[in-house]
Amino acid sequence: MAKDRDGTIVFSLSGKWVSWSHTVVAYSAFLGALIVGMNLHFHKIVKNEHYGYPNEWFPSVSATIGDRHPERSLFQFLIAITSGPRFTLVFVWYFLTAQPNSFVPKFTLVVGLIRTVLCGGWVYITSTDDHQWHDIFMISYLLFTLPWTLGCLASSPNNARAIKYRKYLAGAFFGTLVPLIYFFIQHKVHKVPGAYTIYAFFEWSLILFDVGFDAVTALDFAGLDLRVVDVKGVSKGQFGELADSVAEKTKNDNNLKALVSGKFSWVGMIDAIADVYTGLMFWTVLTSLGVTIWYFPLWHMGISGYEVLVMTSIAPYFLGIGPLRRFLTKNMMVTSILSLTGLIAFLFPEPSTRLFVTGAGVFFSCLALVAGFYAERHSPARLEGKISGFSIGLIASSIAKFACYSNNPVWPIMGAENGGLNRTGLALGVLAVLWSSRKPTSVQDNTPKHAKKGSSFPISLGLAGLFFGLHSLLSDSSTMITWVWDGFPVTGPLAAPHGAFTLLAMGLGFFIGISREGLSRSWPMFAFGSISAVIFHNNHGWWGYYGAFALAAYLTSIIPSFIRTAVQHTPGKTFGNAFLLYNLLVLAHVWTVAYAFVPGGPLLRERTDLVMIMTMSLIGAGVYSTAILSTTSKGKPVSTIHLSPFQRRVKSYFLYTLAALELTAIGIAYMRFPTMDYEPYNKDAKVVSAGIWTVHFGIDNHMWSSERRMRDLIKEMEVDIIGLLESDLQRIIMGNRDMTQFLAEDLGMYADFGPGPNKHTWGAALLSKFPIVNSTHHLLPSPVGELAPAILATIDMYGEIVDVLVFHSGQEEDVEDRRLQSEGIAKLMGDSPRPLILLSYLVTKPHQGNYNTYVSEQSRMNDIDPSDWDRWCEYILYRGIKRVGYARVSRSTITDTELQVGKFVIGDDKTSSNTIIPEDQVPVGWRFPAKFNGEGIRGHRYHVFNQPRYFA
Repeated sequence: MAKDRDGTIVFSLSGKWVSWSHTVVAYSAFLGALIVGMNLHFHKIVKNEHYGYPNEWFPSVSATIGDRHPERSLFQFLIAITSGPRFTLVFVWYFLTAQPNSFVPKFTLVVGLIRTVLCGGWVYITSTDDHQWHDIFMISYLLFTLPWTLGCLASSPNNARAIKYRKYLAGAFFGTLVPLIYFFIQHKVHKVPGAYTIYAFFEWSLILFDVGFDAVTALDFAGLDLRVVDVKGVSKGQFGELADSVAEKTKNDNNLKALVSGKFSWVGMIDAIADVYTGLMFWTVLTSLGVTIWYFPLWHMGISGYEVLVMTSIAPYFLGIGPLRRFLTKNMMVTSILSLTGLIAFLFPEPSTRLFVTGAGVFFSCLALVAGFYAERHSPARLEGKISGFSIGLIASSIAKFACYSNNPVWPIMGAENGGLNRTGLALGVLAVLWSSRKPTSVQDNTPKHAKKGSSFPISLGLAGLFFGLHSLLSDSSTMITWVWDGFPVTGPLAAPHGAFTLLAMGLGFFIGISREGLSRSWPMFAFGSISAVIFHNNHGWWGYYGAFALAAYLTSIIPSFIRTAVQHTPGKTFGNAFLLYNLLVLAHVWTVAYAFVPGGPLLRERTDLVMIMTMSLIGAGVYSTAILSTTSKGKPVSTIHLSPFQRRVKSYFLYTLAALELTAIGIAYMRFPTMDYEPYNKDAKVVSAGIWTVHFGIDNHMWSSERRMRDLIKEMEVDIIGLLESDLQRIIMGNRDMTQFLAEDLGMYADFGPGPNKHTWGAALLSKFPIVNSTHHLLPSPVGELAPAILATIDMYGEIVDVLVFHSGQEEDVEDRRLQSEGIAKLMGDSPRPLILLSYLVTKPHQGNYNTYVSEQSRMNDIDPSDWDRWCEYILYRGIKRVGYARVSRSTITDTELQVGKFVIGDDKTSSNTIIPEDQVPVGWRFPAKFNGEGIRGHRYHVFNQPRYFA
């Protein structure tokens, strides 16, 4: 610091007035706009897109400050005045808390400045001016509020009163977000009258808490003076006073001591990021194996032989060979580079080649993972880094899928044409492994003496249950949400935005695991996890998700203790056994739904409960093993290994990385929040286009993800309502994906996922541009074969309530199943008092067998085209609504089944004739798109009839 200079004090001001001026002017801006708006434009500013006064009677912050003059001008004028004290407050806070080599004050300064600029963004670009940029600035401001709050708390001077108030206000601010989001969803999704008014009160509370948090600085600034000093005698002196020295160096005392200090190292930060990215690549490669294997039995309609590659993950058995183990642990760069093999699979267009390259990637990834853990077993800090990278890598992988609608952009089924970022991911992966493996492995032995190890088998069991739980439930943020999904009206979480809650639960669990390891591995915590699993498995809606949230936190919390215990045993046997048992669990959880196609299938038919029990039981064995290792041979607890300040700082780098990832997840959730303002394609003509399509689990004929190609055809065919069959991808073997997320959000449609993965079907989903008033899920009788799912949805079409039924019948071989299912569907249709459209996969010939049950007096249904004799699987039936058109569109290479679409008109005339008429007699708004005539486009064309059919 430069030497202080003597001079004349021409002005002096207590620092507390910076805080007070900021607080008073900021509150005046908001409250002034509220008072003016309520007096001048009350009815206008309380009105929203659904309701107005008297249902809504208090305005939101955005409506108050951005919609009307003069309140908008008053607000912006006062906020401009606030900016001076605001910037001063941020800088004074930094000067108050800064210490040599301390990172947190600098970090807080930068965050505070960015946050102030972002505030200007949403203040002066209102939602009326540019809704998208207003939202970007607003959500960014809220995201930066978290690091600003944590930074201020971490660097607060030792002022107990100020710290107490900060904690209260910070807790109130973030606690308010929960009911705020809840009532916003009630307003936006459920359209509950008055919900937006309650939301507005919580929104205004955020303003009070936010400004109040910064107002607490008055308590810290009271001991500071801001002075203007004349060091050259240029002032006339009438306001000055002499001082022998006005810049005496500030001395360190207890009041200025920060709670977090220490030198920040960018090298250490990059180390953490590289380890996390390496973990992300491990999970990317591991989770890609199932979906690439799945392609082959899918086309073989049974076991293909390629399934044996699921066993590539037992590679750690090779670490039981001493010379190989020593070579791999001493040459981690070679091992790590080989682990990236799976990332180059996308370069091979041939499906079988891509599968074998992916299998090799899994083999080397599991080998590198275990070798890395074992190599650092004697260095607590570096082992913790590896464990943290593995854990946060899983969270990062799930966030990547959250951002890309449940597809990992680096998977071998992705490419530049369908949203893949394979080359970028590969390049970053190479940089990450080169950086993270540049240091030699540790040789220092800090293992506590006299610690008991016991058998390695219990921890192998525990790791198997843990790996399976992480992979099957947490490798995608929407998996557990689909388990508890129960249709409309919505009574639980949505994949977006609530997937961010799952990611936050995983982050919370990781934090508990590294900060309270003794708690995470305890038997009471295991009981907590087991109870959470029971609640999750046995409930739908929010109650089921509460169990899912707790289970997610528990599973991630036990990762550190399980791996620390495992590396104290022989790696080959310990981790080899773990991955072998993990593979058996993977097969078991596939057997629960694929029982009709695999040997011994009936033993696990629909027994997801048994799989969950086995998973938690294996984890219990792991808890037992950690308890053995945590005690000495005399039964006393092993003393905790104390980390040096540098080692604690290394831990903090992973927490910074985790915080950044969680903030990213929150931002993604905000950007993906459903708008619920969808419109049909031909609303002026009151036409409804309804389609049925069997989509082969979102994998095309050449083993590429097909969502974008499906999107293109659905959009260009102008389909308003579509039933998707073979749509449940929420299993390890299918990549834990959800195609409805991308299709619904990109096409602007409401989505009903259908019966969840715990209902053991191949899936039936419904997408609709019209609001879904109510939907129920059904499982039709299937005493022998695969379960037959159905969705019965009540939909508001242009003000008329119409039922839509999506249904997938059983296999051709199961004759009795299909007969019982036809009777069940006929009863469902017959019991409905409303007009109805059936979008289905029936497995019958027209006018024969079960067809006459579906089209019968009981069901009161009509065939969309009784003269179409060339059908076996897909059918569209209807009643009580005017049918005007029918088209069959070829599939190209997207799937193995065509797209069928029917056109219906909503109105008073509900009569339909089977008389076929030429297209020129049909109103333009009722016609199918002309681009699919003749040769069509991209392999899609009107086939069978070579043109659409229209009916009088």
